[in-house]
Amino acid sequence: MRYDLAVIGSGGAGFAAAIAVRAKGRSVVMVERGTVGGTCVNTGCVPSKALLAAAEARHVSLDGRFPGISVTPFGVDMPRLIDGKRDLVEALRTEKYTDLAAGYGWDILHGAAAFTTDRSDPVLHVEPADGGTATVTAEHYLIATGSTPWAPPIDGLAEAGYLTSTTAMELDTLPASMIVLGGNAVGLEQAQLWNRLGAEVTAVEALGRLAPFEEPEISAAIEAALTREDIRVVTGVTVTRTDRDPGGYRVTLAGADGPPTELCAEQLLVAAGRRPVTAELNLAAVGVKTGPRGEVIVGNQLRTDNPRIWAAGDVTGHPQFVYVAGAHGTLVADNAFDNAERTLDYHHLPRVTFTSPAIASAGLTEAQAVEHGYRCECRVLPLEYVPRALVNRDTHGLIKLVADQDTERLLGAHVVAEGAGDVIATAVYALANDMTVHQMADLWCPYLTMAEGLRLAAQTFTRDVSKLSCCAS
Repeated sequence: MRYDLAVIGSGGAGFAAAIAVRAKGRSVVMVERGTVGGTCVNTGCVPSKALLAAAEARHVSLDGRFPGISVTPFGVDMPRLIDGKRDLVEALRTEKYTDLAAGYGWDILHGAAAFTTDRSDPVLHVEPADGGTATVTAEHYLIATGSTPWAPPIDGLAEAGYLTSTTAMELDTLPASMIVLGGNAVGLEQAQLWNRLGAEVTAVEALGRLAPFEEPEISAAIEAALTREDIRVVTGVTVTRTDRDPGGYRVTLAGADGPPTELCAEQLLVAAGRRPVTAELNLAAVGVKTGPRGEVIVGNQLRTDNPRIWAAGDVTGHPQFVYVAGAHGTLVADNAFDNAERTLDYHHLPRVTFTSPAIASAGLTEAQAVEHGYRCECRVLPLEYVPRALVNRDTHGLIKLVADQDTERLLGAHVVAEGAGDVIATAVYALANDMTVHQMADLWCPYLTMAEGLRLAAQTFTRDVSKLSCCAS
């Protein structure tokens, strides 16, 4: 049978495209070599945030933040915790993926896919997991194979073995200690997760600071937050070798100054980024080019060099967020079948790291704004000036706004605070509508919300907010 669209991969991009194409009355087949649902529901967003919520519950019980509230420490039943996480994942996978596909009426073939024949007439060869072979032909093809954890070429690492964010979340025994290599979003979340569950954690980042692609003020705030929780932070070092013996791991570090040092721990988790999954697709046979990290090269409309083959989501090397993947999938459906010639605007794209406090950003950093030729004017508002933070008895964090000095237009917003992900949504709308900081300062905002901090930060461009009353401005 010939289909209108053949999708390789069953994650956010693939499902968004399939739903949109079925809504157009077109036929779809989906090929998945692993578990239906992709990274987000199976090994990424859903399970990690479920475990982070559990770790947060244990941490708050030990916090002692509120006078008069006594807390009792409780242990962690790892097998029960992991089973609960699996139950949640399986329920969402069934409801939002396998049942959804059946409801929309498209086929899912389980097996490994690779392109055959040539550029002018691409065909998919599928080797099902239960044996045999199948051939899939389609008017259009979508590569939506996502990404997978990547580890740098460190001497001894492959031989020693290591955890990734995927395999760590399957541990049924709490390690006494853990080294986390990588201080970006995944590494930060995993370091705090395992520390709050009770492990002794050391976070290692090769660049000079944690969250190295965020504003320096954000990096300093999140390092202070982790340090307060007794997470050891090591930055500006290179991991030169990893060894493992019955006692655990030994990681050798080399810094800019001084002799090499060693870190020891029961477990080692590598969170050094992800790489697109393209190696076994035989893309060259059909004229599809890949980049240095294996990413599929696409144009602004997500079409590859082969006019019948498209790519969407992490596999393109574009920002690795499930909401980007979903937007990609819908865009491909419109461009492939309606000649819509749609593109996406990333200038107000938000990103969130679900630490506590959380990190959230949208738009340009100060350094990026300068690189783009803007004359910047920036303000940093500590959370001690945000009433919601005072009521929560947690003023660790800040809000930074980056504006164009000539037009007063907001260029970027950066937050480290509890609920930062919700706060940044407001900044996204401001960026999307080219608002100025003065317009933001004059908008309505409900009192005793963290989002009020954005308004207060905008007000700092023209006034001293320390001289405002807490209930009116």
